[in-house]
Amino acid sequence: MQSRKFTPALREIVVIAHNIRSILNVGSILRSAEGFGVRRVFLSGTTLNAENQLPHVRAKMTKELHKTALGAEEIVSHEFVPDVFELIKKMKLDGFRIVGLEQDSRAIPLPDYLCRVRPCKEFCRDNNSCRDVPCKKIALVLGEEVHGLTPKLRDTCDDLVEIPMFGQKESLNVAVATGIVLYYFTATHSAP
Repeated sequence: MQSRKFTPALREIVVIAHNIRSILNVGSILRSAEGFGVRRVFLSGTTLNAENQLPHVRAKMTKELHKTALGAEEIVSHEFVPDVFELIKKMKLDGFRIVGLEQDSRAIPLPDYLCRVRPCKEFCRDNNSCRDVPCKKIALVLGEEVHGLTPKLRDTCDDLVEIPMFGQKESLNVAVATGIVLYYFTATHSAP
């Protein structure tokens, strides 16, 4: 149900889900992607790929995926790519800014990343940190549930972002974190 009309995001966003073990997380990521207008989701690494399975396994995986995707798997274009590094190289050549979601000493807190997505000194916490980085195209890279992005994958990213945490747990579920970041990337272009 859509309660009212919203302006779609002004930027093109794709998601790269690398080494996501849970098919339920993949389904949830697809559902969030559909809700936030993501153009495409790429699955790589050990992320479950139903296409290469025996028919009975594929049927079971499709059923599990549908539990959380609720039909988004039929709407959002998604495909398995064998080499995530080749994919990222291609995305960069296509003008995408590669943004990894990871807790890292180099990671920018999500609220501070606004300056890079939409440079606007009035929203900066520190006016000196505002940089004009064109972000009309963003590829959000997600890592596996427990260990996140590998150091090699982190190094291929143009930027790393993290969601500030205030509780005792150190991280969020990858699908939940994806929804938060996608909302941020799509909503901030029209924030007052």
